[in-house]
Amino acid sequence: MGDTTSELPTCGRTRSEPVKFGRALRDSEFLFDPSYRNLNHGSFGTIPSHIRNLMRQYQDQAEAKPDPFIRYTYPQLLDESRAAVAKLLGVPTETCVFVSNATMGVNTVLRNIVWNKDGKDEILYFETIYGGCAKTVDYVVEYNRGLVHSRCVPILYPCPDGDIVENFEKAVQEVEKEGRRVRLALFDVVSSNPGVRFPFEAITASCKRHGILSLVDGAQGIGMVGLNYLGEVDPDFFVSNCHKWLHVPRGCAVFYVPLRNQGLIRSTVPTSHGFEAAELQGENLKRVNPLPPNGKGYFVNGFQFVGTVDNAPYLCVKDAIKWREEVLGGEVRIRDELIKMAREGGRLVAEALGTEVLDNKEGTMSACAMTNVALPLPAEDIEASGEEPAVHSYVLDTLMEEYQTFVAVFVFQGRWWARLSAQVYLDLQDFKWVGGVLKDVCGRVVRGEYKKSKVPDTSE
Repeated sequence: MGDTTSELPTCGRTRSEPVKFGRALRDSEFLFDPSYRNLNHGSFGTIPSHIRNLMRQYQDQAEAKPDPFIRYTYPQLLDESRAAVAKLLGVPTETCVFVSNATMGVNTVLRNIVWNKDGKDEILYFETIYGGCAKTVDYVVEYNRGLVHSRCVPILYPCPDGDIVENFEKAVQEVEKEGRRVRLALFDVVSSNPGVRFPFEAITASCKRHGILSLVDGAQGIGMVGLNYLGEVDPDFFVSNCHKWLHVPRGCAVFYVPLRNQGLIRSTVPTSHGFEAAELQGENLKRVNPLPPNGKGYFVNGFQFVGTVDNAPYLCVKDAIKWREEVLGGEVRIRDELIKMAREGGRLVAEALGTEVLDNKEGTMSACAMTNVALPLPAEDIEASGEEPAVHSYVLDTLMEEYQTFVAVFVFQGRWWARLSAQVYLDLQDFKWVGGVLKDVCGRVVRGEYKKSKVPDTSE
């Protein structure tokens, strides 16, 4: 199988001591440019040097003996990672495979569902749906030409989780009153913009009551919030990026489909050697799979090989889980400290800006490792002037060019917000610093400096 073991770093501590999160960990374990502060972990994640080194070892093995590794060694290593991530989620190994990212998982489900021919099927999604997934829904509706339609469920934040469930139930009732049916609902674990914890457990339960297929987009999920009870929640489909919060190389996502629904996933995206046609027509259509037989089920076998790509990140999942346990102190410690950091850091930034953090009275929206802070910008005036794109570009360009950082900045429900990510290589000093930075940049926007940065129109 090849030796991919390497000594876990001690980070200046004995094996029995938990590592201290913050700047020292960043400098000793991560790969950042010394001048860069990463406050946007939620978009693309990052990996420690230890995991990078292991990934390179897997890649080196593939280059040393391509066919033996890809055909025989890789599937064994892949199964080890599948078992490790299944244990983390509290589900059977045979229900978990890997895809490149959460958007791929959502596409795989939506492109495999066979919609009823009476044209009464609907897809329900929430106002805070991730943009790429929203466009996937749009495409599926367009491609199926009247067989399925979509409907958006509104959310007015901040609100209790119960309001979200109530809005969902009302939407289902409205669909039924119109003589239609909700076939599938798509919703988050933690939404992207704003980055808040979503009551996916309660919405999944509601789907069960109504006989609706639940597709959970956990793009922001595994490694950030507790999901070891996923088997108890029992969604119909679930996908979560491992490369965001689990310290796995890009791109890698776990795709969970319980045994009862695996027959619905007829093909990977794209279709590859694992597909078996239900009905063959014509002559000589017995397709040969050139890969070694493995005795695995149709679902797992299909996702084991989907064209020739570098899937070394998938093999690193088991290693990242081990590193997080032995170096960072385990999932519970990571989760608790990051949620605490995000809440306290958000408060510090809000104080610097004279604004507030987006949260509800129960504090359930902030039960994740991201925080959303309102920016002191005149949203209505900016929108009325048509300058919103220019302001957005100016803020991001200034943050990157002058301050060597990036913050997700967005407009939501008529107000400008900044989404900040907590992570093990940060501490509260980073949040204090970015609070001052955002105050300065917003002040420059209010003074109209973004107008000076516009490129002159030279078109004739």
